[in-house]
Amino acid sequence: MTSKKLVQHWFEIWTVGNFMDLPISNNFKHTSPFGTIDGKKAYLEVVNHNKNKFLNYTFEIHDAIYQTDKACVRYTAKQENDFTLEVSEWYYIKNNLIEKVIAYYHIGEIRKERQLK
Repeated sequence: MTSKKLVQHWFEIWTVGNFMDLPISNNFKHTSPFGTIDGKKAYLEVVNHNKNKFLNYTFEIHDAIYQTDKACVRYTAKQENDFTLEVSEWYYIKNNLIEKVIAYYHIGEIRKERQLK
């Protein structure tokens, strides 16, 4: 499977909410502004315990770069009508499974001392 098809499949699964079917390896690692989750089992447990934060999204893909063993996608995620998140993610692929995701997004207010003048 190409990286493009694999990442498209990732988004299809998230859209319908079947996160237990994600094409991820057993040693999957997810890194985001919230930290790193190591292992498929740990990741699926976090999602399962936080379904209200992970499910019911639609995705608008803005840009994507696909290579043999990795991809980068910039998208807007919308959860129902009250939450929007601008995201850029790198996907690292091995043996037709996603082995690692590194996600970049803003998770809160900018501290006063970091604001631009």
